Order: sequence, then C-alpha cells, then structure tokens
Amino acid sequence: MTSDESYVRRAIDLAESAVESGNTPFGSLLVVDDEIVRTAENTTLTDDDIAAHPEFKLASWAATELEPADRVACTMYTSTEPCPMCASAIVYAGLDRVVYSVSVDSLADVRPDGVIEIPCAEVIDRADGATTVEGPMLEDEGLAVHENYF
Repeated sequence: MTSDESYVRRAIDLAESAVESGNTPFGSLLVVDDEIVRTAENTTLTDDDIAAHPEFKLASWAATELEPADRVACTMYTSTEPCPMCASAIVYAGLDRVVYSVSVDSLADVRPDGVIEIPCAEVIDRADGATTVEGPMLEDEGLAVHENYF
C-alpha cells in the first residue's frame, strides 16, 4: 500500500466518523512532509452550515495557519472529490495537490440529487490554479460509505 492509499483510507475513516456524528459521509486531511497536520469531517447537518464541508474547512485553515511554503508542499486527501465551492477554496489557499477516493460522477450515481457534477480539476483549471488533482483512488472503499448512507 502506498502512502497515498493510507491517507485516502484515513479520509474514508473520517467520512465514516462524520456519519456516526450525525453528518453526511465526507472526511479530509492535510499532509505536509508526510505528516498529518489537520483533519476535518463534514459538519453541515450538526452545525446547520452549508459551508461546513471538510475540504473547505481545511483550505480555510491552511490559508490562515500555514506559511505559503507549507501550502505549496501540502496535499489534501479526501474521501470524495471536492465540490466546486471547495475546489475554489483549495485554489485560493494555494494547496499543491488533492487526492480523492470517490469521483463526483460516482457520487451522482449513488446520490442523484444535490450533486453539482463539475469535476474538481475543471474548477481548478478554469481558475488557473496550480493544484494537481489525482483520483479516484480506492473508489470502491469510499463509495461503500456513501452507499450505506444514501
């Protein structure tokens, strides 16, 4: 197993934890120099906040708490491909890389309502962002969490 796979599995675990806490199944983490510096779970339901996506929270945290040199060396691992709102926040934060498990297309197959089917890489490309996007990775494992929830 690669380190990318182990971090993606950790993001999937965070998605499961979000469900256990009464939220929808999304989890993410930030890694700098092979060290987890921050994790986040979706809290949109318990916080009654439409912007409480883990990717958005982590991008916002990184923009205010990490030095620019750390942000350009930072990878976000996430259980599901970031939505357009989160992808935009990732660009503004200047994160180097995103690795996700479940693609937006696969999520839409499980949850046909409420998914904006614009790939993360498209948002980043159109914003002239420098973030590299990789995925899906371990998609069957990540998708199982969504299938059990939705």
